[in-house]
Amino acid sequence: MRGSLRFIGNATVLIRYNGFTLLTDPNFLHRGQRAHLGCGLFSRRLTDPAVPISALPPLDAVVLSHLHGDHWDRVTHRELDRATPVITTGTAAGRLRRRGFRHSVGLAEWQHHELRGPQGGVRITALPARHAAGPAEALLPQVIGMMLEFTDRRERVELRVHISGDTLLDHRLTAIPRRFPDIHLAIAHLGGTRLFGTLLVTMDGEQGASWVALINPHTVVPVHYAEYTASTSPLDDFRHHVEQAGLADRVVYLRRGETRELAPHHLVRR
Repeated sequence: MRGSLRFIGNATVLIRYNGFTLLTDPNFLHRGQRAHLGCGLFSRRLTDPAVPISALPPLDAVVLSHLHGDHWDRVTHRELDRATPVITTGTAAGRLRRRGFRHSVGLAEWQHHELRGPQGGVRITALPARHAAGPAEALLPQVIGMMLEFTDRRERVELRVHISGDTLLDHRLTAIPRRFPDIHLAIAHLGGTRLFGTLLVTMDGEQGASWVALINPHTVVPVHYAEYTASTSPLDDFRHHVEQAGLADRVVYLRRGETRELAPHHLVRR
């Protein structure tokens, strides 16, 4: 076994591969607690994380798509080791460094950061994402998607993992499959999250299915759905649309807390 992927809840995934341990968008609030979204907005959590933050293994880095309360919460801020590198947007990295996370690294679109280890490395590249349409985008935190490329000692890519980040389907995303035509695994942030009850800020099931067709990964794992009161698109909505699009065979559905093996070029299916 070269590694594993564990779904902890919301957009929080623990990725272990080739000697590296990475955590995505850490959210460890419990059921009933509020995630603060800025501008006086909040959303209440409907579930518990699969594990507490104290039960995590030592981390090589956190990969953070943006600084929203359901992706970086007060539990994380209080309990995460401040020496942990956080790879995120430029705006978020600046704020986190001022709060004591001094190894935070800010990336603009298409910039990358590399981690090296005895068995190889991982290259983390920031990708386009759009959290809202039109002028409303300026009201929300800067957001990026991520590409994680795990390489062997000879710097050959063994596993390429794309994390969508909180994004809507947008023309800017078309550059991703052009630059990365062979994506082994994609982690899709779904849920059809709506602010003020109307403003869509994450992909619903229909957009998610179109995103899978656009990004064209070998395998996709849906996350970030049905965990907060602001989510309006259940997983069955996505399931319906990927089936209609003939893409159902690409999707692996993980229960909260479930772990799957990662091997070169793929997520192991059961």
